[in-house]
Amino acid sequence: MSTPSPQAAMYRATSSRRTAGDAPARITRATLRRIAGFARPHRAALTAFLALSALASVLGVLTPTLAGRVVNLITGSGPISAIVALAALMAGLALADAALTLANRRLSAGIGEGIIFDLRTAVFDHVQRMPAAFFSRTRTGALVSRLNSDVMGAQRAFSNTLSGVVTNLISVVLTLVVMVTISWQVTALALLLVPIFVLPTRLLAGRLARLQFETADLNAAMSTRMTERFSAGGAILIKLFGSPARESAEFALRAGRVRDIGVRTAMLQAAFVTALTLVSALALALVYGLGGAQAVLGHLDAGRVVALAMLLTRVYTPLTMLANARMDITSAIVSFERVFEILDLRPAIREPEAPRPLPAGPLAVRYDGVRFAYQSASEVSLASLEDVEALDPRAGEEVLHGISFDIPAGHTVALVGSSGAGKSTLASLLPRLHDVTAGAVSVGGVDVRELSFADLRAAVGMVSQDGHLFHESIRENLLLAAPAATDEQLRAAVEAARLGEVLAELPDGLDTVIGERGYRLSGGERQRLTIARMLLAAPPVVVLDEATSALDSTNEAAVQDALAHVMEHSTALVIAHRLSTVRSADEILVIEHGAIVERGPHARLLVAGGRYAQLYETQFARQDG
Repeated sequence: MSTPSPQAAMYRATSSRRTAGDAPARITRATLRRIAGFARPHRAALTAFLALSALASVLGVLTPTLAGRVVNLITGSGPISAIVALAALMAGLALADAALTLANRRLSAGIGEGIIFDLRTAVFDHVQRMPAAFFSRTRTGALVSRLNSDVMGAQRAFSNTLSGVVTNLISVVLTLVVMVTISWQVTALALLLVPIFVLPTRLLAGRLARLQFETADLNAAMSTRMTERFSAGGAILIKLFGSPARESAEFALRAGRVRDIGVRTAMLQAAFVTALTLVSALALALVYGLGGAQAVLGHLDAGRVVALAMLLTRVYTPLTMLANARMDITSAIVSFERVFEILDLRPAIREPEAPRPLPAGPLAVRYDGVRFAYQSASEVSLASLEDVEALDPRAGEEVLHGISFDIPAGHTVALVGSSGAGKSTLASLLPRLHDVTAGAVSVGGVDVRELSFADLRAAVGMVSQDGHLFHESIRENLLLAAPAATDEQLRAAVEAARLGEVLAELPDGLDTVIGERGYRLSGGERQRLTIARMLLAAPPVVVLDEATSALDSTNEAAVQDALAHVMEHSTALVIAHRLSTVRSADEILVIEHGAIVERGPHARLLVAGGRYAQLYETQFARQDG
């Protein structure tokens, strides 16, 4: 027996996750109430839409009746004026129906696009409030899929399904009333086939909904894979270490699964529609056979037989659509549930309802007995967004253990220590990328958890080692920090970050688009641009997480001069990478295993011969020359 390939194993694992635990959503009152909440702002348009749909159904029933009268007039040899009048009336009804169709389409488009807008903005705004831990776990493609395909699927419930249900229901009722007035016997016999409509619906609706649910997850997985592999960093990584053939094979497996499901879905839908069409054709044959026999016997005239036949198509066609509506509604509910799943994920870091103001003037920073452990995956993410069967409910181990220190206003504290000691985690608590598990971090005497997000952003600026840049122009990347900044201020920040010469050589200056994550710039240029962004914001509290690690010694010295000018008037927490930063700090904290093991100025720590002295010998001594 041959050994299965890793790709095949991945394929089966993905398939099992999608079919075992992911049953399609059931229609519940709670879900319907939430859906109604999104429809409420559009209730006026919905009311007009449903009224026009009902009127269109009435017009649709009148035309077959008039056609039957025309047939009787023709077989009865006139009068011609009556035939022409009825034909003109039928033409008028056709024009009115066309006008109603256009008006309804306009309302339908407005409602559908409005709901798309509401859903997308709701999800986008909610996702923006999620903490950093959410984004470090979530597949980007899965989030994009919720904002695109699932939102589109949800809005179809209003723009297509709702109008179809109302229009077809009214059409069926009116048509049956008219048919009964013409011949209740023929109508009753023709409707004997109606129960057969129920069988395909019950047999196929659930299967089609499950297939759509599985397709949505697989499309999200493919979107994630493409997002990661087609980004500049991902593409370079594959070229350096990956195998294009393996990547292609893995993607083909996922795409093949979507293809296979698409074929199955198409065949199920075709079987469904074919079965319903066949039943409709049999019923029509019954009407012509029975009605024709009654016409020959003199119990019905030819016009009524034609009217019954035309009306019957207006019964079975709407019935077909109503039978399809159950699947459409189920599919829309699946999409709504996937959107609501995002909206129901409560942000772990929330803005206070009554935020406290920051005091004016320079701001001091205090860490008071800070402890921190990363939250469990189940608290910050969703299994469907991580492509796993279930999230781990266990919280992470504590990584910071009762850390306390003060940074007086205008002073600088440097953090040094081994990789993984907890320095970056400690720094991330100040701008609330994470929240403490115990203890408190305060700015200006106010706990950061009691500040509004706007005040905290204005007070604390951060430059990380891998500062992110968008696929936009230099100007747009800088304006994130200060939207009202002038060109002179932008250029001054660029000059201060020692990017003036680089900017002068770019073809479009500040309007040069720098590519995804700034890949059109060198590593040092990207880092200097993130520093320029922070310089432009000029916050009173600065966090530098190895902000100059990608710079050579010449550029670092120049940028350090610029940073020193800003830090001279700011309170700074710096994760040290170079000796120059360490020496200039008012106090150095040596962090090991999530605790402070030494503290003091550079000279005193060096003389003490402890952990700092060891770090100095291994990391900084060569820079001291």
